[in-house]
Amino acid sequence: MSKQIDDRDRQLGRAFVDDDEKLQAYYRELERHETGALWTVANDIEPWEPVAHSVPMIWRHADLREPVLRSLDLVSPEKAGRRVVYLRNPRRKEVSACCGWLFSGIQAMRPGEKASSHRHAASALRFIMEGAGAYTIVNGHKITLGLRDFVLTPNGTWHDHGVDEGGEISMWQDGLDIPLANALEANFYAVHPDLFQKPNYPVDDSPLSYGAAGLVPVDDEWQRPYSPLLRYSWDQTYAALLDYAKASDGSLYDGIILRYSNPRTGGHVMQTMGAHMQMLRPGEKTRAHRHTGNVIYHVAKGSGYSVLNGQRFDWREKDIFCVPAWTWHEHANAAARDDSCLFSFNDFPTMEKLGFYREEPYPENDGHQPITSIF
Repeated sequence: MSKQIDDRDRQLGRAFVDDDEKLQAYYRELERHETGALWTVANDIEPWEPVAHSVPMIWRHADLREPVLRSLDLVSPEKAGRRVVYLRNPRRKEVSACCGWLFSGIQAMRPGEKASSHRHAASALRFIMEGAGAYTIVNGHKITLGLRDFVLTPNGTWHDHGVDEGGEISMWQDGLDIPLANALEANFYAVHPDLFQKPNYPVDDSPLSYGAAGLVPVDDEWQRPYSPLLRYSWDQTYAALLDYAKASDGSLYDGIILRYSNPRTGGHVMQTMGAHMQMLRPGEKTRAHRHTGNVIYHVAKGSGYSVLNGQRFDWREKDIFCVPAWTWHEHANAAARDDSCLFSFNDFPTMEKLGFYREEPYPENDGHQPITSIF
């Protein structure tokens, strides 16, 4: 039965039926036919505002690096398929989600190792954390990977990855919408018939063709629904942030923030997931706001803290934290001289396509939440 715990529910237009013995008998009869009375659940399934099923969390690199590297000695990439330590939200264990309907994990590979090629309905992305010599192959396009690069492996594409023999142990964050694809009962998975792809384009042809800001090839015939630029380099991204900071005061809620975009359309990089990079200038504190859609942050540079629903989360480089839907959040760079940068990915494209995206500013205390606890 509806819990009726909100005083706003006891008004016309909401369900506030008081049960009696006749109604209880009626409900039992409906159950026998696998039916039910809407008014008994209406207020729960139609809340006044979004209800997040995830909780704000932080996964600190200082805690996770050693366990992630230990996986190298325990499981081979051949048997694991993907040797990933995934980030599990305490409230989303049943769907193996990090936040909302988003999955995230940390993958490590040794020089000379490679993971077999596969494809799935879920979209995927990578953010490179450490190492050298890593690469990915996406539908035959071989892409070399550098520190803090942002990399796409869009839904339905054959993709595999590895580390060259002369490289170093490498580590990156994975982000996927596997829980969403499963919730929609639309996920597929396939292993490449040859187990590994053979590159059939020049190495790094994607960033060489589409990586210059504002320029695309004249003979471009790209027709796919995701970005043809499969690697967004850190050097270009950071330079763009510094340049934008010379021309703008930035966002009250996110500082200097840029959205990774499809160079052909200007839209999101993939159909269901988007990504941003933002910079907090020395001493900068943003105002709080909240929005529909879930966000997973990766500290690309520097240190600072975020306040999520009144709880303070201190972070430093390579830490990962999440902001569930409709959670008040603000960010701060505690350093007096150095900037901090946050990479993030989200489910905003899905929210926007469905007409669900909405945001609002924190209305009190000049936009800053009172800090009630520290994580």
